[in-house]
Amino acid sequence: MALALSLFLYGSKFYRHQVIFSSPLIGQKTVSDTEVGELLVNKSRTKLSHTDQFRSLDKGCPEKSAHETVLNAKEINLFARLIPIWGTCLMYGVVFAQCSTFFTKQGSTMDRKIIGHIEIPPASLQCFIALSILVLVPVYDWIFVPLAKTFTGLEQGITVLQRVGFGIFVSVLAMVVAALTELKRLKVAKDNGLVDMPTATIPMTIFWLLPQYILYGISEVFAMVGMQEYFYDQMPNRMRSLGIAVFLSVLGIGSFLSGIVISIVDEISSRSKEGSWFQDNLNTAHLDYFYWLLAALSALNLCTYIYFSSCCNVTKSEERIFVYGEVVN
Repeated sequence: MALALSLFLYGSKFYRHQVIFSSPLIGQKTVSDTEVGELLVNKSRTKLSHTDQFRSLDKGCPEKSAHETVLNAKEINLFARLIPIWGTCLMYGVVFAQCSTFFTKQGSTMDRKIIGHIEIPPASLQCFIALSILVLVPVYDWIFVPLAKTFTGLEQGITVLQRVGFGIFVSVLAMVVAALTELKRLKVAKDNGLVDMPTATIPMTIFWLLPQYILYGISEVFAMVGMQEYFYDQMPNRMRSLGIAVFLSVLGIGSFLSGIVISIVDEISSRSKEGSWFQDNLNTAHLDYFYWLLAALSALNLCTYIYFSSCCNVTKSEERIFVYGEVVN
């Protein structure tokens, strides 16, 4: 960390700082005709065209100044169009939170021996997420993209929204696999008379959990990378840093929502005869029910995502216009 900090401080003097206008989210600013002309002519900036959608946002700038409308209301308009996609990505954050919580708890009850009496920590399987990403990213760039390009004609193989959608679909598969694996673990515990022995080791290798971790890695290659590219690229230039924050909020808010979902499910399930799905004794709990619930919610969320993504057009060029239902040139 000390070496990294030293390199960071040394390289800071080489940073290129770009002077920008005030953010459209924190107030109005009148600029000169020369500044506005440079903003619209410069190809490195985004050219914003007026649309009739979200017209209420135009009230954010006085009509007497067309320049302020360009620099404020239209940028906020573009930002508002990202909200539906962001909202449908939150369920992915809920699913993603399970790999560091319940997956680890499952692994702690299983046989973790690899060589002789050497045991691995249950959380160590998370490294397979990173390993699968390291393997699949080159495969995606060198094999998948060229193959997809022959069918779609797109330079990137598939659109960024299709990439995110496929990642969400893989996360649904991960929940299905996790539910089936937990069902198998409960069966093994019952067959060996270990249901009422929460501290006993289930005679089932921890590597049964490996497929769901690998599926998580595959979903990250598509969904996480796609979301980061989408929210950054489609933001107005003056709000690019906010685009990264929006991307990171999917995981942060998703984890928060995961806690809310667990609390609600625990409260409801504890009233049943079988008891809570999240009992301290995992052999009498029902994490499999919870995984099936998340799979169903994710599947419904995927349908919603497909609807919103099919209603928007994304262009990536010198004139980047993003609207629902149409492309404004």
